[in-house]
Amino acid sequence: MATDRLAEQFLEHLEVERNVSPLTLTNYRHALESFRKSVAQPAWKDLRPDHFRRYLFEQMKAGLAKPTVRLHFAALRTFYRFLTERHGLKDNPLKQVQLPKLDRGLPVVLTRQQIDALLAAPLAMEKSDRAPKWMPLRDAATLELFYSSGLRLAEVAALDVRDVDEFTESVRVLGKGRKERVVPVGDLVLKAIQKYRQAAGVNTGPLFINKSRRRLSTRNMQESLKRYLAFAGIPRTISLHKLRHSFATHMLDAGADLRSVQSLLGHASLSTTQIYTHVTTERLKKAYDDAHPRA
Repeated sequence: MATDRLAEQFLEHLEVERNVSPLTLTNYRHALESFRKSVAQPAWKDLRPDHFRRYLFEQMKAGLAKPTVRLHFAALRTFYRFLTERHGLKDNPLKQVQLPKLDRGLPVVLTRQQIDALLAAPLAMEKSDRAPKWMPLRDAATLELFYSSGLRLAEVAALDVRDVDEFTESVRVLGKGRKERVVPVGDLVLKAIQKYRQAAGVNTGPLFINKSRRRLSTRNMQESLKRYLAFAGIPRTISLHKLRHSFATHMLDAGADLRSVQSLLGHASLSTTQIYTHVTTERLKKAYDDAHPRA
């Protein structure tokens, strides 16, 4: 089912003005289309809270997971904020709709030993005769960058050669909401990127490329990760976003302050970053319970 004019304007706003990732754009489009299949009438501006409550009931009755339901409603809420700001809608019907609360778990974090094994995997695996020889160097560089900087998947995929500054040892990133930030990176990352670029002959344009020499997609990165997880003996359910979790948690474990980690991650709110302090606290509790004779 195609979206209507207002929905298309909203999706264009997300893509062009807010610079959301392709995955986010797809999820929001799906959420709007799913709602419209269930509630075809009336027009967006004439919908009332009861329309959304019935849709919520239908989703829960169909057995959709709470995070999926909340994702759908996050898209709808963002859409209605857009209608309020850009199209003069006076009353947002979603303000009166209560969503089911999540049983929020702590982020999954890799151990330092798992990180070491994963980062070594691209250069340790047997090479394919059909793949360019520089490809393992590229994958080693991307994994180093993910863990060493805490960048999002879409942020890494969008990097250009000019965004890496070897002199200041930093990477310029265009994050959510088209907000630019500069993230420091270490010698290991810079050396890995340099080796890959020299081997692949990448001098301008996209930093990470595929074998057709086009920009490496987020899907390509995720597929490569699965191979390296299997080689390193790490569960294949781990995603690249878990490297971001691991980066933040290991930084806090080592004594970094919360505000600095917030800035590095590009979080708009400190409360988003605070979840990692809970991870660190839980790890300390476990260490105490395991080691102290009177725990």
